[in-house]
Amino acid sequence: MSDQDQDAGELTEAARRLFAGPVEFLKSAPSLQFIPDPDLPEVAFAGRSNVGKSSLLNALTGRKSIARTSVTPGRTQELNFFEVGEPPVLRLVDMPGYGFAKAPLKVVENWRRLVRDFLRGRDVLKRTLLLVDSRHGVKPVDGEMMKMLDEAAVGYRIVLTKADKIKASELEAVYAATIAEARKHPAAYPEVLVTSAEKGMGIPELRAAVLGDAAI
Repeated sequence: MSDQDQDAGELTEAARRLFAGPVEFLKSAPSLQFIPDPDLPEVAFAGRSNVGKSSLLNALTGRKSIARTSVTPGRTQELNFFEVGEPPVLRLVDMPGYGFAKAPLKVVENWRRLVRDFLRGRDVLKRTLLLVDSRHGVKPVDGEMMKMLDEAAVGYRIVLTKADKIKASELEAVYAATIAEARKHPAAYPEVLVTSAEKGMGIPELRAAVLGDAAI
């Protein structure tokens, strides 16, 4: 085993132990004045409405309802903060979904402003995980979010969700197209994670990525 493989194995095991421990909801912030003090490294989750963000957060943390799931797109309307570890060593930030949220235009614009201001002003934000539905690949609305992240100079990884919902050949094509798209963006990490919250696919790798990113 190479040193690199050993390091990866140790990180995966450390991440497994971390997420097997306490994960607690801290607070919801409808505006920046309510966000926690910047005293812990944070990893944020962004994604189009109904991309499976809540389900992935539940799978990541090994809980059934740490993040509420809903068939109604756009349910998450605030920044939701979760602390991981005892004592806490990092925070997860569940950001409002974007895209076809069933909400008034003014409300949607308020969400966008909240997310944009948070991204630009949060020094402890180490990485954003941008969730993309494997069945659709990167859509124009995802491209808009990538541009926002580029402009905010926030490093991000693309995470494909619901990978169990399509054939392996289709997933391979979507994966290749997503990698190609990521390489066009200066703030995008050049690797794409493939996950399924329902089947547990890619969850150990996702946990390791979150812990590794928080330690940057």
